[in-house]
Amino acid sequence: MKQHVNRGAWVGGAMAVLILMGAITACTTTQQVPVQREPTNGLLGNTQLLTVGGKDQMSLRYVNPNVQWTQYNKVLLEPVTFWGDDKTKISAKDQQMLSNFLEEQLYEQLSQKYQMVNEPGEGVMRLHVALVDAEAATPILRTVSMVIPQARTLSTLKYLATGTYPFIGGAEAEAKMTDSQTGQLMGEWIDKRVGGGSIKTAAQWQWGDAENVFKEWATQAATRLSSWTSGAVKPS
Repeated sequence: MKQHVNRGAWVGGAMAVLILMGAITACTTTQQVPVQREPTNGLLGNTQLLTVGGKDQMSLRYVNPNVQWTQYNKVLLEPVTFWGDDKTKISAKDQQMLSNFLEEQLYEQLSQKYQMVNEPGEGVMRLHVALVDAEAATPILRTVSMVIPQARTLSTLKYLATGTYPFIGGAEAEAKMTDSQTGQLMGEWIDKRVGGGSIKTAAQWQWGDAENVFKEWATQAATRLSSWTSGAVKPS
C-alpha cells in the first residue's frame, strides 16, 4: 500500500531544520573563510613556509619552532598598510581609514598584554600587518536579509549552499612577526574573515563587517601571543 507523504509536515520539518541551522550559525559576528589567492612575497618572507591552519588558527600560518617566546615582553607595532592590487575598488580614503582602524584595534588589545614601544630593543617583537583586501557590505539588503523572516530563510539557504551569508562584507590581511634586533622571523600569517550571522550586525554601515573582523583579529592576536610568551601554551 502506497504511503502518502504529508507535504505540509515535510515542509514544516525542513523549515525547522533551516531555522535550527540558522540559529547555530547566527551567533557569530564574523566567520573565517578560505584564502583564495596565492600568497606573495610582498610583506611576508618565505611564503613556502606557510601551511593551512587548523581549528582556531589563522587560515595560513607559520611559527618558527626555534623561537624562545618567553624571552619577549614588548611589542613594536609598525603602521598598518594597505597592499591591495591595482584592481581594488576601495578608495584611497577608505584604504587609510580601514588601515587606521585595524592599527587602533591591534594597539588597544596588545597594550593590555604588553609594553608598547617605538624602537627596537631586547625582548621586543616587531609586528608588521598589511590589509590586502576588504569588501563592503550592502547595508539595506544586509538588514533585510537578516531581519525579515522570509529573507532570513533564504539567507540560511545560501549559507548552507556556500558557507557564507548574502550581502556581507569582510577583509583579508597578512602579518609578520620578527625579532626587533636580529630580524629573525618568528611567525607569519594570512587570514580572511567575513560577516557572520549575528542579528547584532544587521543594521550597520557598509564597513561594519570589516571592522568586526579587525576587532576579532586584534583580540585573537593579543590572546594567542600572550599565551605563548607567558609559557602557558606551546606555539602551534
